[in-house]
Amino acid sequence: MLKKAPKLKSVIKTRAKGNIKVRPASEAMIELMTLLFLNSLAEEAKTKAFEEKAVTIRAQHVRAVSKKVLKKARG
Repeated sequence: MLKKAPKLKSVIKTRAKGNIKVRPASEAMIELMTLLFLNSLAEEAKTKAFEEKAVTIRAQHVRAVSKKVLKKARG
């Protein structure tokens, strides 16, 4: 069974050093950027799985493309 992802607000509070207030608009923007990143990671992993003639995307496919997607996300 898959675990649920933690709520974004709780992740921001635990990762932030000190008291940081995040406005709702900023919170929405962070969530959208996270979803875009995960979408691009999934697309690249799907392409990698297709190249290897695999039916499902496995962890090895995600690991194989993660560096490339992270470099692209940094800009």
